[in-house]
Amino acid sequence: MWNVEPNLLTTQSYNYIRAHGAQGVNFWRLANQKREKDRHISQRPALVIQDGSNIVFKADTDEPSEFPDQWFTQPIDHFADSSDTFKQRYWINTRHYTPGSGGPVIVLDGGETSGEDRIPFLDTGIVEILARATGGVGIVLEHRYYGKSIPVSDFSTDNLRWLNNDQAAADSARFMANVTFTGIDEDLTAPNTPWIYYGGSYAGARAAHMKVLYPDLVYGAIASSGVTHATLSNWEYHEIIRNAADPTCARQLEHTTLAIDALLGVPYAKRFIKSLFGLEDLAHDDDFVSVLEAPLGYWQAKVWDPAVGSTKFDEFCAFLDKPILGNGSILSLPVGHEDRLVHLPGGIKLDFSILNYAQYIKECFGTYNDSNFLATGLDQEWRLWLFQVCTEWGYFSTSPPDPAHPRIVSKLLTLEYSSKDLQTGASESAYPAGKYFIVPPMPNITAVNALGDFAIAADRLAIIDGEVDPWRPCTPHSDYAADREDTILQPFKIIPNAVHHYDEYGLKNISDEPEEIRKIHWQMIVFRHRVVEGFQGARFAMIFSCI
Repeated sequence: MWNVEPNLLTTQSYNYIRAHGAQGVNFWRLANQKREKDRHISQRPALVIQDGSNIVFKADTDEPSEFPDQWFTQPIDHFADSSDTFKQRYWINTRHYTPGSGGPVIVLDGGETSGEDRIPFLDTGIVEILARATGGVGIVLEHRYYGKSIPVSDFSTDNLRWLNNDQAAADSARFMANVTFTGIDEDLTAPNTPWIYYGGSYAGARAAHMKVLYPDLVYGAIASSGVTHATLSNWEYHEIIRNAADPTCARQLEHTTLAIDALLGVPYAKRFIKSLFGLEDLAHDDDFVSVLEAPLGYWQAKVWDPAVGSTKFDEFCAFLDKPILGNGSILSLPVGHEDRLVHLPGGIKLDFSILNYAQYIKECFGTYNDSNFLATGLDQEWRLWLFQVCTEWGYFSTSPPDPAHPRIVSKLLTLEYSSKDLQTGASESAYPAGKYFIVPPMPNITAVNALGDFAIAADRLAIIDGEVDPWRPCTPHSDYAADREDTILQPFKIIPNAVHHYDEYGLKNISDEPEEIRKIHWQMIVFRHRVVEGFQGARFAMIFSCI
């Protein structure tokens, strides 16, 4: 039985949307049901926070936090003559702050989740690492609409119209230029103090964009797994997994995909194969194969630190390889070999790994009941990132465009299916036409790519990506991108065997980290020193020229 654990929520919930589109909303609902159940049976309330890679930050709510909520007033619309405002939440780490030292302010963009999920990086991760090395101040800044930084009364189409790249970037710029910190007397605003903007994944793209859009405020930036290339079809996501996964697991997934696609084309076999997976009530074949895609999202949850990383993808692969009736001798045989086949009614013969796959998948919902998508309350958090996907970012999960290309997802996962929230008609989609805003037929990905795309670059902008990150095809390290040099002013780093924003995680003692992580952290510290030295040198030169 496939169980969604309660601690695989928040950012992981947005990963469901990123990887599985409309079906991801159902996974989000299933996860929320598990969370509510866990909340009711809990003996003592606790705040459970984790990143999409399963990092957990658990704090007893009866104890005061070292990082209490702070608030900054923002206009709802930066580009209109309106007095409407909302409170944007942030957290600050002043453990290492040295007054008058000229140390930088390191701000971590909260991205598409509650900012609470980023507190671990303020405590032991990249923000703490850089602040400790420099005597600086660390901040986590929550993204508008996420967490408690909500400017509206519900998430209807009209009320989501201020959730876009331009407004979010203007939030960050206004914060950097105007914020004052309780207990700190000196002016730490930009551009008077060097600010280093950090982000991972979507927030990584925002970090790069901030350096380009507001160079006078953002003196340095680090884009980790920054998806600076927006695209409609994101088939390469699964291609990275197919090539990087254990070869036996990859072959089993390829074989299963081809076999199921073939069986769905045979009328008498279709209902049988769906019932094998416990999904016989799913009338639509594309809904069915979309559910089977779900375990592939576990790959993104890998992290080098076993204390916070997920092993679920490896557990899934091990489950596929479990021999039927304990016959271990067949494991070494090629996938699809006659001795690996299990004979089923109707003359159907399947490799035993497909039966294991079927046992692994148990619960799901269909996506063609459009009423499931019409709730707009503030508890419908799934509407936020999906709205950004539908309006500006894309990333619809599809099969490879070449039917002959090896694949681990069904050929039925087409762009039409994955983007169907936009194509079912304005009155039936997740975002019916509003009075003031209409979601476009397809996202305006040009709004993202015009800021630099694969080639985005600037002095003091560091690009860091993971070699086996399924999002790497949408970063400047994509195979589609031109090669570039790794320089002191424009670092361009790839972490071997790393998945999603691996550098964001850290240990109290850097020397205890794995070699490749320790290496990238030291390189980031050096980069930070160069940024601050450059800032101080520029200010000295400006002062000297005025004498």
